[in-house]
Amino acid sequence: MSASADVLALSKIEIKLSEIPEGKNMTFKWRGKPLFVRHRTEKEIATEEAVNIGELRDPQHDKDRVINPRWVIVLGVCTHLGCVPISNAGEFGGYYCPCHGSHYDASGRIRKGPAPLNLEVPYYEFPDDDTVIVG
Repeated sequence: MSASADVLALSKIEIKLSEIPEGKNMTFKWRGKPLFVRHRTEKEIATEEAVNIGELRDPQHDKDRVINPRWVIVLGVCTHLGCVPISNAGEFGGYYCPCHGSHYDASGRIRKGPAPLNLEVPYYEFPDDDTVIVG
C-alpha cells in the first residue's frame, strides 16, 4: 500500500532560489496550500535574531525556524482560521492576515492579533545553494 507516482510527485516541490530577489516573498502552491518563500535582507535577519523570545506568544527563536538565515519557508495559512496572509505587510514587516488582523514578523512568528501559533515551517532541504526542496 504505497502512494501512486502522481501522488508522490505532489508531495514535494523544487524551487530555484535565484528567481527570488532579496527582500521579496514568492508564493508557490504545495499540497493545495500556499507556500511562502522569503529571501530576507541582512537587516531583516538581524532584526529577527534580536527579538526577545520571552515577548512572543508562541516562543521560537529565529534560528530554530530556518536552516539558512537568508531564507524563510512557511505555509501561507494563518493559524487563527486559515486565511492567507499578505506578505511584506503588517506592523512587523513580515505577514499580515487581513481576515482578523494577525501580524507575523519576517520569521513567520505571531506578534499581534488573534492567531495562537506561528506560521508552520514545513520540512525542507537545500541540495545546493540555488535549490530548495520542500516536502
